[in-house]
Amino acid sequence: MQPPPWHRAAVLVALMLAAFTFNTAENLPIGLLELISESLRVSVSAVGLLVTGYGVTVAVASLPLAHVMRAVPRRHVLTGLLAALVVSSLVAASATSYWMLLFARLLTALAQALFWAVMGPVAVGLFAPEVRGRVVGALSVAGSLALVLGVPGGTWLGRQNGWPVPVALLAALGLVSLVTIAVLLPTSRPEEEPAAHGISPGARRFGTVLVAGTLSATGAFAGYTYIVKFLGDVSGFSPSTVSALFVAFGVACLAGVGVTGALLDRFPQSALATAVATQAVGMLGLYAAGADPVAAVVFLVLMGGALGPVFMATQNAMLHCAPGRTDIALAANSGAYNAGIAAGAALGGLVLRLADVRDTFLVGGLMTAAACVVLFGGWLLRCGPESVTG
Repeated sequence: MQPPPWHRAAVLVALMLAAFTFNTAENLPIGLLELISESLRVSVSAVGLLVTGYGVTVAVASLPLAHVMRAVPRRHVLTGLLAALVVSSLVAASATSYWMLLFARLLTALAQALFWAVMGPVAVGLFAPEVRGRVVGALSVAGSLALVLGVPGGTWLGRQNGWPVPVALLAALGLVSLVTIAVLLPTSRPEEEPAAHGISPGARRFGTVLVAGTLSATGAFAGYTYIVKFLGDVSGFSPSTVSALFVAFGVACLAGVGVTGALLDRFPQSALATAVATQAVGMLGLYAAGADPVAAVVFLVLMGGALGPVFMATQNAMLHCAPGRTDIALAANSGAYNAGIAAGAALGGLVLRLADVRDTFLVGGLMTAAACVVLFGGWLLRCGPESVTG
């Protein structure tokens, strides 16, 4: 039996807040690198490993954790994951050594690895199938706000009051989500939930989306990881202007997620293809014309407008075409995407050593174009009509 409408709305808001909190926790050290480095007396590169290690943990742990927890009621899983977020954030905020902070970060990463697999089916299962794309869009907007508001706001707060303060604040946000979900989300068997299985299962479509999403993530982060160097060395922007462009990139990402989320229910397959193609155009445009400041801004915004929608559209596709349980499919997608992020950063670093920073966007753009080819090949094989295929 479905909970009352206001219960469903409150649970959705709590899941959105949790998505915002997890994404902020993942990326917050980027803005606090120097503060943490000075406080714990370690190198900046060592602090950077807190972000790399987090992503690798999510990539490796998503699918195994989803499999192990597949029979546990989702209410129990979500409250446990949010409790882990609260505890790990408090441990991180009170860390007096690098290793203590690293332990806390890895605990948060393990919780996030399973959260993205479980959260989607729970959220969309609360609402009618014809609005599921909008629910996925709302969750993605919340996650994207972490880059636009969460990380910049946490960075400012850390500089004013010390880096442990914004980390501790994440524990408070997680606690709000935990209490709301523990009180309002019904307990049910995972396999009996409305979104436990795909709307139109298809192993071929699942494989197509998984490969295309991984290629797209690898391509995006081959260039994006080195965007600061590109905008300074190639486009000639000053450091202050680069900071402003980062805000523009985040706003474009948020806008892209909002627009795509509104269209996911009507055009699920086209939404993914359009986002991937837009990312390819943005990256190849930066390679070809990035030396011109105006062109650089245009193509940077195009790339930003596509980055968030690509992952959101792949997540939505998994809810449609999962050949088995949707939580397992979503875990596979999240793990593959995070593996693509790590591989992209490594690939970009290799290209940077062998050539120059412009070529990171050429390689990244070509990998994204390869993702377009994979999607086009899937369409040629007629994996499903536009109206029902994810």
